[in-house]
Amino acid sequence: MKKYADCPQILRDFLTYHETIKGQSQLTIAEYALDLRMFLRFMKLMRNDMPMNTDFESINIADIDISFIRQITTSDIFEFLSYLASDRVLRPDSASGDLGVSPATRARKLSAIKSFYKYLTVRTKLLQDNPVADLEYPKLRKSLPKYLTMEQSAALLRSVEGRNQKRDYAILMLFLNCGIRRSEMVGLNLTDVYEDRIRVVGKGNKERFVYFGSACRKAIDAYLVERNEKVLTDNKALFGSRNGNRISTDAVHALVKKALMKAGLDATQFSAHKLRHTAATMMLSGGVDVKTVQEVLGHEHLNTTEIYTHIDNEALRVAAKANPLSKVKIKEKKIPYTEVWKATFIPSNKGPIFSDMV
Repeated sequence: MKKYADCPQILRDFLTYHETIKGQSQLTIAEYALDLRMFLRFMKLMRNDMPMNTDFESINIADIDISFIRQITTSDIFEFLSYLASDRVLRPDSASGDLGVSPATRARKLSAIKSFYKYLTVRTKLLQDNPVADLEYPKLRKSLPKYLTMEQSAALLRSVEGRNQKRDYAILMLFLNCGIRRSEMVGLNLTDVYEDRIRVVGKGNKERFVYFGSACRKAIDAYLVERNEKVLTDNKALFGSRNGNRISTDAVHALVKKALMKAGLDATQFSAHKLRHTAATMMLSGGVDVKTVQEVLGHEHLNTTEIYTHIDNEALRVAAKANPLSKVKIKEKKIPYTEVWKATFIPSNKGPIFSDMV
């Protein structure tokens, strides 16, 4: 917890609890720390009547204790959410100066606050009243996830070149075949690769096995010849970087963006996470049931997976084409005028899936 030395002790205790007792990942802990530091800095800014343009990073919160938190009301938390919606600079490093963060970001920060107060009221009983217990989350716009088509995915794979070609190709194949998260890709070790599957450590340190096909196996084998000749600082890591360390999430993000641009695809619309969407979509359109896809993706709740069923549901397409009126042809006669209805059904062919690509 040294990297959270600027946090008050009560917040460090909360982060330690989630790390050691709840077993949550370092990424989740870091997000909790980021969101709750901002929340507490805003509360101190309000208490001390500081200008709203005060640099948040300069606000010292190390002295905040339970008595300070006890004074925070539901109205104060509404003020914070209003600040996020209307006054928070969207991208501090951008010259545009756009204000207001997205509902999804506000929901994430409110979730962190709710977890913090649950810890204080239920786990440690340092507080009796929970000011966020009945607060509703911001209403989120439900949008279908973007994904690559079969042709775009093939173009992406063909675009890979350069010094790290075999590594980058293996990473893209794993994304497109297994639908794993970027953090899960980075966390893969050499010992996590089996003959026809990988062992993945997902959110909440939950382990699962994800299977892959022959083309993905070939891509991994080709990379392993190169990988076994290298000595990394973390020699357990499956994927390494140029400087000999375990590959980072930023490096994976960069290599995916590079491949997208070389393939002539819009790198602003697609990302490593969109490759996860692509894998899920391809599995469902290839006939895999949604419950199995849920297990592959490591989703805790089925409704998270069900969003993909609305993207490219082949069964619905077949049903539409099976309707006798879907291919009506009309033949006219001079006398009398009659209509002859002729329906034709063209069966739908399922496209190939990435696990069979060579």
